[in-house]
Amino acid sequence: LSTATLTYDSLRYGEIEDFPETSEPVWILGKQFSALTEKDEILADVTSRLWFTYRKNFQPIGGTGPTSDTGWGCMLRCGQMILGQALICSHLGRVQVSGREQNISVLLLIYLLPAYYRNTQMGVGEGKSIGQWYGPNTVAQVLKKLAVFDSRSRLAVHVAMDNTVVIEEIKRLCMPWLDFDRGACAASEEPREMNGDLEGACALAEEETALWKPLVLLIPLRLGLSDINEAYFEPLKQCFMMPQSLGVIGGKPNSAHYFIGFVGHELIYLDPHTTQLAVDPNEDSQFPDDSYHCQHPPCRMHICELDPSIAAGFFCQTEDDFDDWCAQIRKVANCRGLSMFELVDSQPSHLITADVLNLTPDFSESDRLERFFDSEDEEFEILSL
Repeated sequence: LSTATLTYDSLRYGEIEDFPETSEPVWILGKQFSALTEKDEILADVTSRLWFTYRKNFQPIGGTGPTSDTGWGCMLRCGQMILGQALICSHLGRVQVSGREQNISVLLLIYLLPAYYRNTQMGVGEGKSIGQWYGPNTVAQVLKKLAVFDSRSRLAVHVAMDNTVVIEEIKRLCMPWLDFDRGACAASEEPREMNGDLEGACALAEEETALWKPLVLLIPLRLGLSDINEAYFEPLKQCFMMPQSLGVIGGKPNSAHYFIGFVGHELIYLDPHTTQLAVDPNEDSQFPDDSYHCQHPPCRMHICELDPSIAAGFFCQTEDDFDDWCAQIRKVANCRGLSMFELVDSQPSHLITADVLNLTPDFSESDRLERFFDSEDEEFEILSL
């Protein structure tokens, strides 16, 4: 028997067309390809991405709950894919991942961290129950909450709310040892300037102060009312052209996809709507990863079919990466006169969010989110792989 169970989306596999013969460039996660001369390279790059789908026969959620997420876990799986891409970028860089052992190491990292997808228990908030479909904003908040438990990757996950990216908030998050109010480190009372550099500004070791916590920036957006506004077509496509791109999670109502690029006006995506058996490492900690790579050509859909509710993701390994990303965003806004979100240097003092003060997550319904994570009445485990 096949380890995959066909669902309504996977029945289309036989109908998926190859990339069109077009001179228009193909963009996948910040890398450009030619559909005329690099089809093999395109398929190899897509296959190397981590592909998370529905699973069945995993341990019951909460001990007595479902053993499969078929029909309701697609957005969570898309969250796994965008997080997996961030981990690949963090540990391996933006390359076509060709070595199985490299993929396996990332899969094991995700699998073995209790804070991610196996043993973490989370409260189910008001109005939510096991098996309810999640939107992209909620999944972004879940990823942010879970990332703090991964001490190895040290990812700093920031969810930019209200269509606004605040540069100062992100730099505070990624360089928490810096005192931005004084322009130096809090440990130093009288920093000295020598050759244009601050000397003795921090009590931390020099190698520590030089570090920037790798940034995963998630930006929940609504690009229209019931349909995506055509004015956002080009700004959205520009996101996939940036080297910092992690892709976009979104899709159609109650049907989530992980978008990784575009060709012409078609978005390229990985589809989680196939049910496969849950996979566990064997006794030697070897992780069979064949089912975590999509072996058929990726799916495509016209950009106008996209539900307007999405979350765009970006990864910045260094401060220079983030500064470059900011420059690209401003350039796009200046050239086209329209941006999907606003980029500002700092938040006005009367609008400083609780997130900056490290009090509560940056989520407008903080009380409900707190119950979502902390309720003792009902719990479930984030899905095992």
